[in-house]
Amino acid sequence: MNVLGIIASGLAALFITVALAKGVRRTALRSGAGRAPDGRPSRAGVVRRLGGATVVLGVGAAAAAGTALGAADGSGRAVTGLLTGAGTVAVLGLVHDVRPLGVPVRMAVQTAAATLAVCLAGLSPVAGVLAVVGIVAVTQAFALLDTSDGALAAVGVVTAAGLLACAAVDGRAGLALLPAVLLAGLIGFLLHNWHPARIRPGASASLFTGFVLASSGALIHVAAPPERAAWAALPVLATVALADTALVLISRRRASRPLLQDCGDHIGHRLRRIRVTVPGTAVLVGLWAGVAVVIGTLVYADVLHPALALVPPAVSAPAVLALLRIPAYVAPPRPAARRPATGTTAPTAPPAPARSAATSPAGTSPAAAAPARTTAGRPTVPPPPTGRPAVGVTADRS
Repeated sequence: MNVLGIIASGLAALFITVALAKGVRRTALRSGAGRAPDGRPSRAGVVRRLGGATVVLGVGAAAAAGTALGAADGSGRAVTGLLTGAGTVAVLGLVHDVRPLGVPVRMAVQTAAATLAVCLAGLSPVAGVLAVVGIVAVTQAFALLDTSDGALAAVGVVTAAGLLACAAVDGRAGLALLPAVLLAGLIGFLLHNWHPARIRPGASASLFTGFVLASSGALIHVAAPPERAAWAALPVLATVALADTALVLISRRRASRPLLQDCGDHIGHRLRRIRVTVPGTAVLVGLWAGVAVVIGTLVYADVLHPALALVPPAVSAPAVLALLRIPAYVAPPRPAARRPATGTTAPTAPPAPARSAATSPAGTSPAAAAPARTTAGRPTVPPPPTGRPAVGVTADRS
C-alpha cells in the first residue's frame, strides 16, 4: 500500500481546497450580501452557492495527480472511472445551482455517471445493477444534507474516514485514495463552511461528495474478502443521510405534500426549531454519523459481530420518530376580515320608517320609495350639495 502517495495526495487536496475556498470567500465578501433591490439573488449569494466547486477542484486534482503518480497501484482504472462519474455529477450540480433542472434530468445523469463508474470497475451485471441503484440513492441522500452550515461537510468527513479505515484494513491503496483526498478536501472546506458560513457546498459539492462516498463504498464492498461482513458494515456508514431521507419522505407523505419539493423539514431544520444552534446542529449530526461509522468499521474489521450492524438503524428509527413530532410545516395565516377604516366609512343609517301604500306618493310603489342600498344591503350616503365626491363624510353629520 502506497501510504506516502496517499498522504501526499491528501495534503495536496487540503491545500488546494483551502486556497480556492479562501479566494471564493473574498469574492463573495466583495460582492455584497443579501438580495438585489429587485428581489433577485445577489452576486454574493450566487458566489457562496458555487463555493462547493472548490471541493470538486481540490479533490479531483489531487486524486488525478495521485493516480498518475502511481498512488492507486493496480486500481487506476476503477479510480479513473469513479472520478469521471463524480466529475459528471459535479457539473450537473453546478448547472443546477445556476439554473435549476428537473428531477428526471438529474436522475438520468446520476444514473449514467454511476453506470460509467461501475462498468469501468469491472463489476458483474447483477452486482453492477445493485451498485448503480445504491450509488444513486446514497448520492441523493447526501445531497439533501446541505441544510445547515457545516452539516454536510461534518458528515462527509466522518464517513470518508470510515471508508478510509475499511480500505486500509484490506491494504487496498487504490480504494483508499479517493476517501483520503475527499477527507482532506472536506476538512479544508469546513474551515470556511463553519457557521457563519461564507460559502456553501451547493448542489455541486453535495452531489460530488455523495457520489464519491457511495462509489467508494460499492468498490470496497466488491473487493472485500469473503470473510468480511461488508454487506452489513458498509451500508451502516450512510445511516445519517438515509435517516434524513426517510424523515422527509415520511413527513411529506403524512402531510400530503409533494415528495420532491423542499419544505424545510430536514434534520437540521427540526433541530433549529427546538433551539439547537447552527454549530450545535453540525456537531450533533456529526456525532450521530460518527457512532454509526465506528460500529460499521469495527464490524467490517471483524472486531464486532455482524449482528451489531443493526444497532445504528435500530437507534436511528426512534430518533426519526422523535423528529417527526417536531412541527416542520407552518400553516398559512388565515385572511383577516376587512374592517372599515375609522372616519372613512359611513355608519349604518337607521332603517327608514315603513310607509303604507296609502301614504306613498301617487304612482310610486313602496319598493321604489325605499332608500337606495348597496349590494351589502347598507343605505348609501348621498353626496354633498356641491357635487364633489364625499370624502370622510358621515351619515350623522349635522
